[in-house]
Amino acid sequence: MTRRLIARLRDARGATLVEAAIVTPLLLLLTFSIVDFSSLFYCYLSLESGVSQATRLNVTSGTSGSTREDAIRAAMRSATPTLTIPDSAFSFSHMAAGAGGFTGGAGGPGDVSRVTVDYDWQLMTPLIRPFFTNGTVHFTVTSTMKNETQFK
Repeated sequence: MTRRLIARLRDARGATLVEAAIVTPLLLLLTFSIVDFSSLFYCYLSLESGVSQATRLNVTSGTSGSTREDAIRAAMRSATPTLTIPDSAFSFSHMAAGAGGFTGGAGGPGDVSRVTVDYDWQLMTPLIRPFFTNGTVHFTVTSTMKNETQFK
């Protein structure tokens, strides 16, 4: 009986399967975590670039058939085609020359304009979601520039 038990303990058959069963979930978690964090980084960079381009549009041009806010939203959405940004995510403010603070709206020639976008990104990996509130990461990106005095 003891010889059989010792022989069974020395038998390595199935050890590879047990090792694979232990390591595979860890590797999958690591892989999906890398994908999640890279998508977070992509989202942040896209939002930063998009809000900068949208603010630049506000600074350098007037409106053509739509309001300035609608033109800025359209510019932001065209700069970030893979993100779905609702209208409620945008906020506009401006500071007139000589004013002490920002007020609502996109502003006019010579004003300092600020565009802010609040965006929530849903995480994809279920094991990482509990580390973030409601499984989402909230981004707030802002760009502030002075409008040109004469729009082209």
